[in-house]
Amino acid sequence: MTASSFNVVPGLPILHSRDMINWTLVNHALPHISAMDGMPGGFFDSPQHGKGVWAPSIRHHNGEFYIYYGDPDFGIYMTKTKDPRGAWEPLTLVKPGKGLIDACPFWDTDGNAYLVHAYAGSRAGIKSLIAISRLSPDGKKAMGASKVVYDGHDLDPTIEGPKFYKRNGYYYIFAPGGGVATGWQTVLRSKEIFGPYDRKVVLAQGNTPVNGPHQGAWVDTPAGEHWFFHFQDVGAVGRIVHLQPMAWKSDWPVIGNDPDGDGLGSPVSVYKKPHLTKQEIANPHESDEFNNNRLGLQWQWQANPNDWWYYNDVQKGQLSLFSVPVPENYQNLWDVPNLLLQKIPANDFTATTKIKFLPETKLKAERTGILIMGMDYGLLSFNHDTDGFSLSQIECYGADKQKAEKVNQKVKIVDSVLYLRVQVRDGKHCVFSYSTDGNEFTAIGKPFSAREGRWIGAKLGIFCSRLKPLNDGGRAEFDYFRITK
Repeated sequence: MTASSFNVVPGLPILHSRDMINWTLVNHALPHISAMDGMPGGFFDSPQHGKGVWAPSIRHHNGEFYIYYGDPDFGIYMTKTKDPRGAWEPLTLVKPGKGLIDACPFWDTDGNAYLVHAYAGSRAGIKSLIAISRLSPDGKKAMGASKVVYDGHDLDPTIEGPKFYKRNGYYYIFAPGGGVATGWQTVLRSKEIFGPYDRKVVLAQGNTPVNGPHQGAWVDTPAGEHWFFHFQDVGAVGRIVHLQPMAWKSDWPVIGNDPDGDGLGSPVSVYKKPHLTKQEIANPHESDEFNNNRLGLQWQWQANPNDWWYYNDVQKGQLSLFSVPVPENYQNLWDVPNLLLQKIPANDFTATTKIKFLPETKLKAERTGILIMGMDYGLLSFNHDTDGFSLSQIECYGADKQKAEKVNQKVKIVDSVLYLRVQVRDGKHCVFSYSTDGNEFTAIGKPFSAREGRWIGAKLGIFCSRLKPLNDGGRAEFDYFRITK
């Protein structure tokens, strides 16, 4: 499985499972996003929130794994490999163009290849359309113009995220309509690759709490079972993956729970597991003791990192983040590339880290800390300035609108070592606290209400920055980063 990663680095996460329930993050296909065909050099060296990798698809063909995705500003890209856990090839620009998104390839039984995609209204000036292009057999180049095969303006506004299949002589395009948070799953069917396509809604929220359901994909198993993956947008917690049972009736898919037999299903909340190899329960990567010589796979930067931003000291079992000068015209952390973040792991959790702050004494303007990051953010900022060490609880509502930070409480700190903590409840209610001994924690500032990022949930992490460039800076040594209930 892979997923949208937008502007964060590394991108295109690669997840693996044997039972389709327990997934493990094993790699990233995109170690950086820099100066590729169609892109200006350095474009992703600064945060480009909501840009970059949109709605990828992963396919296996002739012994290789392919990933295609649309970058709404530059076009459709592809990377491939024979070993998903190893190196992936540099990106190939398959189809240049503005507003081309949500790409999925298809290799037909006659050897011909095709590419289905959608359009981003914000770039293309049109949306709610599904189009197909011919594709070179090696999958590297779209050939000729795309042909629109479905107009969803009347019945399926904002239709997007198409996935391409063939079964029993029919070509199928699974594509959600109606918008990420409020839409439904549409399936298009035709005997001819370029249509005309018949249309049927096969999955909708109904009376369930599962809004969406969005960006679905059909999977069949060796046991002859059929399943359907989709996500649900839940705001600050992000976009959660669901697995639905699926069957075929009169050459149309029936997904989820369909008690009246009309072919329109709704998401199930509990169901028997797929008949597949049993697998131990696998939890996402979360806590990190920093005992390895590379960053854990859960960590991502807000932009392409410089090599010197961090150091994994295996002998000490700690991660050093060196202070990075903030960008010119700095307003808040929304524009800072060196935030080291991971996804919100659950609705309810506590994150604790131990920091030793070693500032450059000449600077008098450095800080480190822990934060919940989104279009609004809250943080504990461990500062060093002309008055020495201090700790501030800060909120920034409207970070994406260049709003300023607000200090809710500031306390004097004597030592360079602190334990920082944020407790999250109900997916958004955040309370910050600190400790000097790791045992007794003192709440500081005001509760913060987490908010999602641009097309993603809120994220959690650490940073170290400085206001002045100078020729050197300090560092923050993180002994661990622990997620508990």
